[in-house]
Amino acid sequence: MFYYSFLSTPVAQKFRLALVQCLPGSNKVKNLQRAAEMVREAASNGAQVVSLPECFNSPYGTRYFPEYCEPVPDGDSTRMLSELAKETKTYLIGGSIPEKYQDKIYNTCSVFGPDGNQLALYRKLHLFDIDVPGKIKFTESDVLSPGQTPQTFDTEWCKFGLGICYDARFPELAGLYRNRGCKVLVYPGAFNMTTGPAHWELLARARSVDCQVYTAFCSVARDESATYVAWGHSLIVSPW
Repeated sequence: MFYYSFLSTPVAQKFRLALVQCLPGSNKVKNLQRAAEMVREAASNGAQVVSLPECFNSPYGTRYFPEYCEPVPDGDSTRMLSELAKETKTYLIGGSIPEKYQDKIYNTCSVFGPDGNQLALYRKLHLFDIDVPGKIKFTESDVLSPGQTPQTFDTEWCKFGLGICYDARFPELAGLYRNRGCKVLVYPGAFNMTTGPAHWELLARARSVDCQVYTAFCSVARDESATYVAWGHSLIVSPW
């Protein structure tokens, strides 16, 4: 669990953001239970805003998305998020889950407020299609469809902007959020053992310095036995 307390700008009020670096496995029920336990732990330690990582309810991989996808907000995962946000009185950024909508599957982040109401639904804009010879090849677009709309949400401290993982490589999205008045950008993610060491911290720091905002990267934990091994290393970066 990673916590950061900071002074929001321009509102001079402190709030605490927690990043939940959980480890999803093949059992969706257990994934949800573990995520809920960690959100409760974060709230009990004073977090007022909590983020889960990308694909917190399922293994990460194109072969898993069709099996684990569910409707939003009427699926088990988002119902849990709504109830949990209300229970803990937090702003809960629901990482992402594979979302089934009509005949398409999206990589989707839902945000719920302290009253349990949904504040935002963001579908990953930039799909992770990569081929690094001899290291990694991954094509999200084989299964997923891209979202079309950036999303922000307001809190009593400041406005937040949302991205998911590969979206962080696109400074134009971060700049758009800055121009809309966002002070914090949150990217649930799952960089791998090739891109993580090279670019994870670099991109978080670049987005913060570029836009003079706080940037939070929330990763799943590393599982060396998984078919896709995540880098981990969740972090929050200041504008400096």
